[in-house]
Amino acid sequence: MAKVTFKEDICKGCGLCVEVCPKKIVRLNKEKINVKGFHPATVTDMDACIGCAFCATMCPDCVIQVEK
Repeated sequence: MAKVTFKEDICKGCGLCVEVCPKKIVRLNKEKINVKGFHPATVTDMDACIGCAFCATMCPDCVIQVEK
């Protein structure tokens, strides 16, 4: 099982990771606002993650780390 972690405090909520996720399990957390004032990205179902790391590759700020 893959593990995805986000540096939520530096995420700018651009949504690029949301668009590239083939399993559609990455979303912007509309219930949380980080210190920069953005809705950070999060994974809704970690068990469904296939560890492709498309989200981490697409992130312009290196916010996402994927471990297999």
